[in-house]
Amino acid sequence: MTGAIIAILIIAFLAGIEGVADEWEFQQPIVACTLVGLAVGQPLSGVTLGATLQLVTLGWMNIGAAVAPDPALAAVVAAWWVSGPAHLPVAAGVILALPLAWVGQVLTRLLRRLIVPLVAQADQAAAVGDLHRITRLHLYSAALQGLRVMLPTAVLLLIPASVLRQGYQWLPTSVHGGLRVAASMLAVVSFAIVINMMATKQVWPFFFLGFALATDQHLSLIALGMIGVALALIYVSIQPTGRGPQPPTGGQSGDTTEDELDRELDDL
Repeated sequence: MTGAIIAILIIAFLAGIEGVADEWEFQQPIVACTLVGLAVGQPLSGVTLGATLQLVTLGWMNIGAAVAPDPALAAVVAAWWVSGPAHLPVAAGVILALPLAWVGQVLTRLLRRLIVPLVAQADQAAAVGDLHRITRLHLYSAALQGLRVMLPTAVLLLIPASVLRQGYQWLPTSVHGGLRVAASMLAVVSFAIVINMMATKQVWPFFFLGFALATDQHLSLIALGMIGVALALIYVSIQPTGRGPQPPTGGQSGDTTEDELDRELDDL
């Protein structure tokens, strides 16, 4: 178990860095929860929780100075509570992930205020051309982002699994059912948001086809995924390679471009 805890702390550190780097997407729930599940030997529960949380967090993003809830801390800790010794249900993990994300949001805003002096030092180093100092300051900032998730995770890992199980079992049965319904509703609403963004007349047939295929109990998720990939490849392969006639040379090219843009907007 010690090795699993060390692995989880490393995952938390990388997830914290990726919260600002966005290079390998370790902070995404589908990735972080799966890695935690693999670390504790429960990959199925990790993937299940990660997929559900990914739907919930699809609309979370930092825009300008606005800081969204932090999926990294929520994903790592919730995955430990679900896939670890506590073995909490996935629905409970989804609900508990929400306050954890808000805590991570507060920590993110606090850390961004604390690293302002590092930004000022980087500006001074850039003024004199000290690239090595700029590199060190970037590494310091990245390490602080990793610690922002790793340290709270280490504290929450100290909560005994027996306490978590007893606390969950202490809840009335009606509350258990409410947690499952609430977790399902979060996933459904998030999935509806995704559909609303992707809804076009070209996509709707595949959407209804997926529902029809899902009614066949003999098809596993892997089989449905393979069918989806095959349909996507077929759809791409039969699409025309060109975008219509080339615009004529001269003054009419701008009008043709505008007409093509109008057609694209009409398709949305």
